[in-house]
Amino acid sequence: MPSWHNYSRRHLINIWIQGARPRTLPAAIAPVLVATAAAGQNWRPLHALLALFVSLTLQIAVNYSNDYSDGIRGTDDNRVGPIRITASGLAPAHTVKRAAILSFAAASIAGLFLASLSSWWVILIGIASIAAAWGYTGGKNPYGYKGFGEISVFIFFGVVATLGTYYVQTMQINWMICAASIPMGALSCALLAINNLRDRSRDAEVGKRTLAVRLGDLGSRRFVIGLLLSAYIFAALTGKPWALLSLITIPQAYAIARKVLNGASGSELIPLLAKTGQLQLVFAIAFALGLGL
Repeated sequence: MPSWHNYSRRHLINIWIQGARPRTLPAAIAPVLVATAAAGQNWRPLHALLALFVSLTLQIAVNYSNDYSDGIRGTDDNRVGPIRITASGLAPAHTVKRAAILSFAAASIAGLFLASLSSWWVILIGIASIAAAWGYTGGKNPYGYKGFGEISVFIFFGVVATLGTYYVQTMQINWMICAASIPMGALSCALLAINNLRDRSRDAEVGKRTLAVRLGDLGSRRFVIGLLLSAYIFAALTGKPWALLSLITIPQAYAIARKVLNGASGSELIPLLAKTGQLQLVFAIAFALGLGL
């Protein structure tokens, strides 16, 4: 295998873009978009942009840290899904770790600036988010290996991201934004649930007790369907009639649900990850428009 130093600049950039896993980024954009629209006339452009930057850099940091941690443990060997740069030898492990740290640092700096403009309590949220991001697959007892990954994604990339973005712009929390945060968490969680369903057999072999491993094949598929359904249920519970604009994405959700229930597995689930990311983004745009009207 050639040394990574011998790759062309263009190839190196490609490697790091792959490592950042662009298809997961809608999970970082969607909650900020929805919360900013929900803020209505109280929205603050600088606060919203900082919140978006923090969310994106945290998502990228999570992706690099997972790549590094899984890579050095050997749990990404013979991977079915997208290439991981550590496990495949496309970059040294210490370099991937450095990329994760730099991404966390960028999120922290922007978060500090955002806290200075809104509330210093935001710092505590940031610390908890970074700890959760690293602890997912990093450290001696990664909770992602014990079936708690979906809970963390639901909380931090759904509830916390939505409520936090809304709070730094309006300095308040209400029932509407709490209900609006659930679809964001559910759809982010659906991304991870499909990812873990794809890797279920391999994860079981290497000792990763993800939720998909714990639930089994049928239970995992039903879980994905439940997550998709809950997004529409809680959109309706916001009390905003125009929030039902999100229903225009039902055909997308149905197409995903049908393939999941029909037994798509392994590499067949890879396109569904992209489609679920697209669903979350289109849902968020329609939902945001409805909340803003």
